[in-house]
Formats: sequence, C-alpha cells, structure tokens
Amino acid sequence: KEVVEDLFQSGLLKVVFATETLALGINMPARSVVLEKLVKWNGETHVELTPGEYTQLTGRAGRRGIDVEGHGVVLWHAGLDPRSLAGLASTRTYPLRSSFQPSYNMAVNLVARLGRHPAREVLETSFAQFQADRSVVGLATQVRKHEDALDGFHDAMTCHLGDYQEYAELREALSRREKVLTRDSANRRRDAAVESLRALKPGDVFLIPGGRRAGPAVILDHVSRSPKEEPRPMVLTIDRQVRRISSVEITSPVTALGHVRIPKGFSPRNPQSRRDLAAAMREIVGDATVGRRSRQSDTADDAEIALLRMQLRQHPCHGCADREQHARWAERYMRARREMHDLEQRVEGRTNSIARRFDRVTEVLADLEYLTSAGDDAEVTEAGRTLMRLYTESDLLAAQCVRAGVWDGLGAQDLAAACAALVYESRSMDDGEAPRLPRGPVRDVLVAMAEVREEVHEAEARRGLEITRQLDLGFVWATHRWASGAQLLSILSSGDLTAGDFVRWTRQVIDLLGQVAQAVPAGSPLRSHAHEAADRLNRGVVAYSSTV
Repeated sequence: KEVVEDLFQSGLLKVVFATETLALGINMPARSVVLEKLVKWNGETHVELTPGEYTQLTGRAGRRGIDVEGHGVVLWHAGLDPRSLAGLASTRTYPLRSSFQPSYNMAVNLVARLGRHPAREVLETSFAQFQADRSVVGLATQVRKHEDALDGFHDAMTCHLGDYQEYAELREALSRREKVLTRDSANRRRDAAVESLRALKPGDVFLIPGGRRAGPAVILDHVSRSPKEEPRPMVLTIDRQVRRISSVEITSPVTALGHVRIPKGFSPRNPQSRRDLAAAMREIVGDATVGRRSRQSDTADDAEIALLRMQLRQHPCHGCADREQHARWAERYMRARREMHDLEQRVEGRTNSIARRFDRVTEVLADLEYLTSAGDDAEVTEAGRTLMRLYTESDLLAAQCVRAGVWDGLGAQDLAAACAALVYESRSMDDGEAPRLPRGPVRDVLVAMAEVREEVHEAEARRGLEITRQLDLGFVWATHRWASGAQLLSILSSGDLTAGDFVRWTRQVIDLLGQVAQAVPAGSPLRSHAHEAADRLNRGVVAYSSTV
C-alpha cells in the first residue's frame, strides 16, 4: 500500500484501480475519480451507494494546493438513471442511521457493571432508541386525532335512559359471537360435505347440491381417499355432460341415491355410452330434485348468545325511541376505537424496541445460565464472566464452545481453523460446492460446533431472537494452511480469496484467538494453544499490515 502511494504521488503510476475501502484508506490525491458502478458490497449484499459514500469517493478528485477543481466520472451503463445520479451528487446533508443492537457480550458487561435495571435505562437513552421513538411521531398524531374523534362520537351516542356505550358493547359482543358460530358451522358443514363426497364410489348416483350443474350425477372414477387431496371426481350429469367437480360445488353433505353399473367399455367421449348411462341414472333418480338446504342456526342453543340477548333486552337503553340513531354513532365509535388500538399496537412495537431486545437477550442468557435470572436481581455467573471477554460477533457461540470444551485438545493450527469458522463471512452465495477442509480432529470439532450453534439457535428462537448466524467454513482451509507455514501465493492460488481479504480475515481470527486466551483461566492448555495459534498466524504480510 505504501509503495503504491509513493509511486502514485511521484507520478510513476498514472492510474490506480481501487475498491471503496482502499480509496478511503490511502493518501493518494488524484485529478479524477472514475466510478464503474453505483453499487457496493456492504458485508452482506450489494447495495446502492448513499449520497455520503458518493461524496467520500468523488471527494478524492482534485489535488489539494495543486488543482483548482477535480472531476468525478460515472461510467454509463444500461439502467443508469441520470436523475438518481444528480441526486447523489447534489445531496449535502446525510441522515445518520443507527445500527446499534444489544449483543450478548454487551448485556453481561452492562449487568455486571450497572445491574440489569440501570442497564436497561441506559439503553432506553441510546441514539438508536431515539431514532425509533422519533419514527412514531406521525402515528402518535393519528392516535391523538382518534382520541378526539372518540370523545365526539361518545357525546353523540349519549342516551338519557342509561349508558349507551355499555349497550353498544353488548351488541358488538353478540355480533362477534354470532359471526364466530356461523364461521365454525360453515367450516364443519364444508368438512362434512368433502368427506361425504370422498365416500362415494364409481357408479354411485347422487345430487350435486349447488353450482351451475346442480342436479343428479353419477361418479365415473375413484375419488381420492387421501385426506391431503381435495376430491375431484369425474361425473356424468343428467344432461349427459362429463366433467370433474370440485368440493366447492358440494355445499352440503351428499348421499348415494342408488347405484348403476358402469359398462366395462364405457367411453366418456362416446355419445351413445353417455346416453345409455344417463338413462339408467334417470330411472334411479326419478323425480328427485335438489331441495333447499335447511339452515339450522347454531346460535339458537348457544348459552353465551342467550345470555347476551337477555342482557340486551333488560338494558335501559333497549327501550329508547332513538336507539338506532344512537347505534349509528356507536358503530363509528367502535370502529374508531379499533383503529386507535391498532395504531397504539404499532406505536408500542417501535417504542422501547432496544430495551425489549435487551430483555430477550437477558432471557436467553438466563436460560443458558450466563445470568442467574432475567429479572432486575440478575447477576453474572462464572460462565457469564467468560462471555464478558468475548466480543466477537458470534460471542455467545464462542462462549458455549469454550464452556463445553469443544476446543480442548486442539493444536494451534486446528484451533485457528476452528475460530475461522466463527468470524468469516462469504461474499458469494452458496454455489453448492462444499468448502475444502483440513484433515484431522478439526473436522469433528466443526461438527460439534455446528451442534452447539443449533442449541444456541433453539434458545434464541424460544425468545423470539435470531442473532447467531451459521458457521461459515469458507476460510477454514486457508487459515489452517497459513498457521501451518504455507506461503501466501500458494494459498491464494488455490481459492478465490484476494490478498486484502485474506489479511483482513486473518487479523479477525487473530483477534478472536486473543479473546479466547483472555477468557479462559491462566494455565489452561487452551490459553497457551490460542496464543500459539495467534503467533503462527501473525507473520509475513499479516504482521506487516498491523504496523501500517
């Protein structure tokens, strides 16, 4: 990097191709900056440049004290929107978005230093919570408008005979109960109809109760007996039409009126065959027609409905001459109250979101015994003190591996490779090809780590969290080879890693190994192996990069 800087400043290098990271991390004043695309890799996916990032990149154009102006050039490509580009170039204020979220390591450290309740209060004053709270201002305004409307509706439905709101709530409860019973009854009726259709056999004559084809029909083929499949038998109707019917047309249970023999050579395409079978069916059916289905109300025998109706009749407002006029205002009142409740739920979902996540994090920690409890009296356990020293992204998974002894007995190279699975994140999507792995005990350890990760994932799922990501084995082989003394060129030539990415990920593995060494007791073999693994990795270009 330093060599490139010196050559460029001396004019011996005229053009430098750089990633966004390199462009921001070097001192190379240029006359012009060319952007190939207006997208970047953010560590997870490719996203469009923000106005702030565009300004940072193009701000390299123009040598201070030498050039009066610099030029930022964006290459044209299909789909490039000039207006969007102009918006990037002209924006001068850049909103700051907090990505802060409480982690497991942060939680145990805050509880250890402050206690759980004060720690929660600290998080409630964070900038991330401020932004989340500010986003509900519009919703809060709508809530206040609904409150004003409710007051007006309540005044309009006032009845001189009694509390009309109480009467309206009885009416709504009655309507709600009737709808539930009607829906349940319809579902039971549909299930019974489907099962009755499923019970029919080829040759059975029955009446299609609804639809355009209502009337007598005969089953021509076997009906599906599987409860997972909707029965769709082929039938011949009384007017000699062959078609398949669905359970939608069977609006009520059907029964076989009789049975006709379907000739062995029967062909649905042969008009004579259809005519003969329809004639045989007509003899069985006779004058049978589809009658009106009796609708027996399920509400008649319901005790809750009977009680509500009695309470309505006995209420003072039931005899009011203006009862229905009051009811119209009451309907508006009830609707506005439901809408306000929905708005309040949305507000509640956004306010105190950081603190609620902290609550769920501490619940997971209590479940796994890193805290004595999830309440305000929570204290950090011995396992929690180990977690306090592990601040990697997969902090809880690393702590569980240390605690379960998964890494005990591993040599320096194998330990480095195992830690690489916790920090590395592949850029490309899974191409279906399994990553290459070193031989020896590290393979079994990686399997054990995956099992520990599943245990952590299950604990998170029980509390509504999804924090700990899957292991990524894409850097295990390279780390093992580098710790074993292999040359950088041979490692890079056997994969798709760039030198910069290799150095960056190796530095992160070294960092995690240092955390592991600090987390385990002094004199532990794991501590000495972690130090040795870090020393084996910290050589060559990796060691040099840490001094620049």
